Amino acid sequence: MGEFVAVKTLEGDAQFDAYVAVPEEKASAAIIVIQEIFGVNEGIRRKCDNWAKAGYLAYAPDLFWRIAPHIELDADVPEQMEQALGYIPRFNQDQGIRDLEAAIKAARAALGGTGKVGVVGYCLGGRLAFMSACRTDGDAFVGYYGVGIDGLLGEQHAIGKPTMLHIPTADHFVPAETQQAMHDGLADNRHVTLHDYEGLDHGFAAEMGNRRVEDAAQLADRRTADFFAEHLA
Repeated sequence: MGEFVAVKTLEGDAQFDAYVAVPEEKASAAIIVIQEIFGVNEGIRRKCDNWAKAGYLAYAPDLFWRIAPHIELDADVPEQMEQALGYIPRFNQDQGIRDLEAAIKAARAALGGTGKVGVVGYCLGGRLAFMSACRTDGDAFVGYYGVGIDGLLGEQHAIGKPTMLHIPTADHFVPAETQQAMHDGLADNRHVTLHDYEGLDHGFAAEMGNRRVEDAAQLADRRTADFFAEHLA
């Protein structure tokens, strides 16, 4: 349904690819879909295609382009999971946020300069979605799984737009005390909403593969769709 297009960096001295899915009717809003550590793989592309079917212009930027462009890894293959985990310490997250800002800028330009842009991310992308809420001019933000967000709470004062987080309570990457710190730290932030998913592990809303838990994934995605429908109108 979509295709890869070039997006200029904010500095304008380089470019990276983003998978872009375009709806049949002219879109009035866009969604930036942030990859997991597995690259812009089939699951992420399907999420873009689904947003396009819902009427949004959807971008999934290849954020690992500086270290491993166009990787497509599978979380269900142990060797590929190990490979993906190896990219985390090599990835410059501050630089990644600037690339996301460039993708937001490109999406707005494609909309004609007037449309709103939402941001949604998964795993590492969920952390980057929260960072985007703190550091970019997007209009609404959703993060799945809450990895490392407790370490970003000092930035939450910069959040000025609606932000939602989906938190599986049995996430083996996010221990219970870390989840509690997140809840406590964000409790008084009127812009942030958290949803807990009891007994579920990391990746429960993956588009495909063994991690997906169908009922919970549908619930979280429905909440996300309603959230964007409200805040990107």
